[in-house]
Amino acid sequence: MEFTALSCQEFADVLASKAPVPGGGGASALVGALGAALGNMVGALTVGKKKYAGVEDDVKALMAKGDSLRRDLLLLAEKDAEAFEPLSRAYGMPKDTPEQAAQKEAVMEEALKAASMVPLTIMEKCAEALTMIEGFSRLGSRLALSDAGVAACFAKAALQGASLNVFINTKAMKDRSFAEEVNNKARKLLETYEPLADEVAGNVKRYLLNE
Repeated sequence: MEFTALSCQEFADVLASKAPVPGGGGASALVGALGAALGNMVGALTVGKKKYAGVEDDVKALMAKGDSLRRDLLLLAEKDAEAFEPLSRAYGMPKDTPEQAAQKEAVMEEALKAASMVPLTIMEKCAEALTMIEGFSRLGSRLALSDAGVAACFAKAALQGASLNVFINTKAMKDRSFAEEVNNKARKLLETYEPLADEVAGNVKRYLLNE
């Protein structure tokens, strides 16, 4: 099923069901895509305005980046579901004999590694989106500044949500060296881009409240 081709109602319905996919990872990717889309909304409301003619080329470049990120994140929502299905099957493998238990452990390990890579990539795309959104917040139309702030909030939520999907997979891994390598990448993204999201949203709030 192409989850991102569903209507908002249909996606929410399947997300609320007991179906294993989509889950938190796919939802995070979708929220990240919405953040990128909101950033581009700011751009669309800026381009063509005489007041912003001096930054129009820069805004158009940000919009091109936003289009790419939106497509990537929607694709990652699908890939997250694809990556989880083998893991879901692995959980159901028998382990009644030592041979079955060993086979299940090996399959689980590979499935966990694959399942951790997609949310890590979602985090990386959300980090790129936050950099782009910061640009929109500086250069874009002041009339759409609140949308840049919302975009930053969405991208931050998606970043954080995807990180939890990384950590739940790495927690179950036997290969602790690999797990910590992945965890460290996720931690670094959080440490760098959560503050950027807060800065953008904070600046927007202060502007709107004349603080």
